[in-house]
Amino acid sequence: MGDILEFPSRQAQGLAFLDRELRALLAARGADDRLIDFAVGQLTRTYAQLSESEQYSFSVELPDSVGAGDREALYRQINEGLEGIRQENHSLMVKLIARLVLAEVRLFQHERVE
Repeated sequence: MGDILEFPSRQAQGLAFLDRELRALLAARGADDRLIDFAVGQLTRTYAQLSESEQYSFSVELPDSVGAGDREALYRQINEGLEGIRQENHSLMVKLIARLVLAEVRLFQHERVE
């Protein structure tokens, strides 16, 4: 069986979800279209940058003396470790992005009032 291709991509699905949810949340709180568009634009651009930064790769050269079973175990352990680190970093970065966008929205709103 070959690889399964998802359309739209998970990143596109995630960004569409963020767009819908943020628009609904801000509209429910009385934000106007200009503020909503600004906030959604800031959030989606920043989140897209985060997603791109999580696409990493590297290689490890193992000696010929390492058997196939050990190679597979090492490969699995490295992938599991990296995925754990990615998840922790992703969670922290999402929180920081939310704070950043909120600060940018507040500044945008403050500058509009003056």
